[in-house]
Amino acid sequence: MKTNADYKNAALAALKGNWAPAVLATVIFLFVTAAIVLPAEIPLLKMQGGGMEDILSSASSGDITGMMAFYSEMTSWSSLGTLLQVFLYNVFTVGLYVAFLKLLRNGDNRVTSNMVDVAFRNYWHKVWGMLLMQIFIVLWTLLFIIPGIVKAFSYAMTPYILEENPELSANDAIDRSRAMMKGHKFDLFWLYLSFIGWGILCIFTLGIGLLWLAPYMETSAAAFYEDVKADYEVNGGLI
Repeated sequence: MKTNADYKNAALAALKGNWAPAVLATVIFLFVTAAIVLPAEIPLLKMQGGGMEDILSSASSGDITGMMAFYSEMTSWSSLGTLLQVFLYNVFTVGLYVAFLKLLRNGDNRVTSNMVDVAFRNYWHKVWGMLLMQIFIVLWTLLFIIPGIVKAFSYAMTPYILEENPELSANDAIDRSRAMMKGHKFDLFWLYLSFIGWGILCIFTLGIGLLWLAPYMETSAAAFYEDVKADYEVNGGLI
């Protein structure tokens, strides 16, 4: 396996002269994320905007209808946020990862168009694959936090595999990620941890620096995928 410096250098080489399209794709992805996160935040905003006083007033006056109406509205907003995550955010995440992989591999700087194209190609396969992965992670997290984190790193290559191996079932794609990451989960954790200094600096830019840090991190992660994939194939591609 290569070192973090190798992954980062490969990422910087790929991004050289291509920062503008990389940042643009990141901005668009953040807008998509914001549009998905907003419905989940509306209940909290309503609570802060007097919703809590309304429900307490309904409770004290015995207004069950008012309480149920408020609860129904909050549940509807939360459900909308969940649906948007499953059917939109997850596939755009796959699209972004693979778009940076294409940039790394062959200098394809059509990051935004590649992100959208990948997101909606074999759409239902990606929806189910990402949802199943998240279900597994949640189930492991319910056992304890640490197993959930470990499994998150174990399944981290799934987005790339779903795109590159559409013939695999969702479960097989997750199993292949698990096989690829055997013995390499800490390596990926260490790679992400190595960006912590840049992350702290981004705080002082009011988060604007993240528009450059995110492409740097994701292209480095794509370089990591290329490395673990090669290692997996050299070892016979055994699950």
